[in-house]
This record gives sequence, C-alpha cells and structure tokens, in this order.
Amino acid sequence: MAKRIDVSGLDIYYGAFKAVEGVNMTVEPRNVTAFIGPSGCGKSTMLRTLNRMHEVVPGARVEGKVMLDDQDLYSSDVDPVAVRRVVGMVFQRPNPFPTMSIYDNVAAGLKLNGVRQKSVLDDAVERSLKGANLWKEVHDRLNRPGGSLSGGQQQRLCIARAIAVEPQVLLMDEPCSALDPISTLAIEDLISQLKERFTIVIVTHNMQQAARVSDATAFFNLSGQGKPGHLIEMDSTQKIFSNPSEQATEAYITGRFG
Repeated sequence: MAKRIDVSGLDIYYGAFKAVEGVNMTVEPRNVTAFIGPSGCGKSTMLRTLNRMHEVVPGARVEGKVMLDDQDLYSSDVDPVAVRRVVGMVFQRPNPFPTMSIYDNVAAGLKLNGVRQKSVLDDAVERSLKGANLWKEVHDRLNRPGGSLSGGQQQRLCIARAIAVEPQVLLMDEPCSALDPISTLAIEDLISQLKERFTIVIVTHNMQQAARVSDATAFFNLSGQGKPGHLIEMDSTQKIFSNPSEQATEAYITGRFG
C-alpha cells in the first residue's frame, strides 16, 4: 500500500553545518514528486532523509519530523534498516552486484529478509523484472551476471531489486543521469507505470524530465554561499512550470540562473 509522507520543521546537518533548513512538505501517495534546483541546494540530501540514508554519513543528523502515514521515521524506537525496507532507493549510477546473477540481484533483498522458498523467490523475481520492464530481455539468461547488462538495463535491474521487497515508497536520485536518451525514456515510462503501486520521489536536474514524469514539483534553492538550502515552493508540476508563485522558481525554470 503506497503511503503519504509528511515533513515538518526539518533541518538537516552534516556535523555543525546546516545543509538544509526548515522544510515543510507533503508527498502524496501514488504520485511522482520531483525535487529540482541548482547543484548543492540539498535535493539529494533531502531525499536521503526520507529513508534515513543521510545518517549513514558520520556526524550527519536531522531535527524535525518525517512521518510516513502516522509513523515518525526518526522515532527512537524505529529501526533504520526497517525504514529502508519500506522506503526503497535507486541511485544515480546503476549499482547492481556485478558478479551476482540477474536472478540473485533481484532476490537479494528478499533473501536478506529471510525468504528461502524457491517458488516464492521465483515468483518475486519474475514479477519484479516484469514490473521493471526487463523480463522479456533477460528471462532466458537469469544466471548471467548483473554486470553483463547495458547501463539502462542495469538501472532497470536496480529498480527490480528495489521493488522486489514491495516497498511503499521508491526514492530515485537522478536515476537517468548516467543513461543515454533511449534508456532515459524507458526509465521515464517505467516511473509512470510504477506510480500506480508506489509513492515515488525523484531528484532530477532535467527540467523537461520533471515536467514529463512528475505530478508535483518541489523547488529548492540556496540563499547564499555556505548557507543552508531551502524549499522555495512546492505545487502541482503544471503550476510550477506554467505559473510559479515565487520569482526565484521562475528564474530557475526559465534558465535565468542555476
């Protein structure tokens, strides 16, 4: 079941440095939300707070609340590993386990969660590869290494791996930045299909991509060198790209800065 994210009063730190300040936002379920903004404004940092990957960095911490439906993800009794099962992530560069088979790449998370029955794993692998639009291309070579696939196929394999454990939210950090235009379009088509099942948040530097794939867009910006990033505005993608409320958003989208 896709879930809604509510962020309130969120400040994000690397040691003493405040990287992002005062974020309040709601991410609706079964929607695609895009984070846009210039380099260094905290988009990817913000994304990583949504599944507690941020705190993997030594000294990194957050203040404020990140709620997944009615669960505070940063509550002291919440296990970060459990959060990452519910909130999956796909990274900028495809990162399959290169020597592990295509099959084992997809099944890895399930095995980690204690699933051992072969019929259950077989079903999940097929379902996930179909869900990632990769099954037809690899069904007859599931024992080949994941690293033998093309870049676009590897990224879809990583998406299959992420959705195999049936998360409720899928985070994507510039998932197409390392891909050619044809592979990029394949991933964009896939995102449109996956939002029927998952809440999706994507970081992208590509304005056209944000306009094509997202339902809502959040624009982040810096107030100055060495200052924290801020959420400037968040609205429907149509409004952000046609009639934004803030001049800074319009300047960024029209290419006048950033």
